[in-house]
Amino acid sequence: MKRLTHTDERGRARMVDVGSKRPTRRTAVATGTVSFNATAYRRLKENRLAKGDALAVARIAGLQAAKRTPEWIPLCHQVPLDHLEIEINLDDAERTAEVTATATARWTTGVEMEALVAVSAACLALYDMAKAVDRGITIGAIGLVEKRGGRSGTWKRGARSSRRS
Repeated sequence: MKRLTHTDERGRARMVDVGSKRPTRRTAVATGTVSFNATAYRRLKENRLAKGDALAVARIAGLQAAKRTPEWIPLCHQVPLDHLEIEINLDDAERTAEVTATATARWTTGVEMEALVAVSAACLALYDMAKAVDRGITIGAIGLVEKRGGRSGTWKRGARSSRRS
């Protein structure tokens, strides 16, 4: 079995030493979905929630959280992000908001956690903004969609195997 990088020889959790790795361009894309009842979804779409512009707040929450990923995830490195984009697409038929975060950095370690934290925070912010109308909001299917760069190359969800780039 391949040795786990986040444990030492005695099995204790540790931060990986990335000091000898060369910086490369790295990108990660993550998504998550928030489901609403009909009233909450309509008010979200029409920007008529009591707390204000939920989509703008969710994007800012995602951006803010991604920059603080090591405060959320104990063994993560502080990654200087070059760019982070949060998109929120509404699906009328399903009454959902799909949040997508794309994180990019030129660094010695990947940005998957930054993209995942951004999506998580944006989804939580959408819940918070609409909870007065719908306590039954659900957050689901948060996951990595794609990552590029670094030693392990490119990985895409649903691909038969990871490719090295």
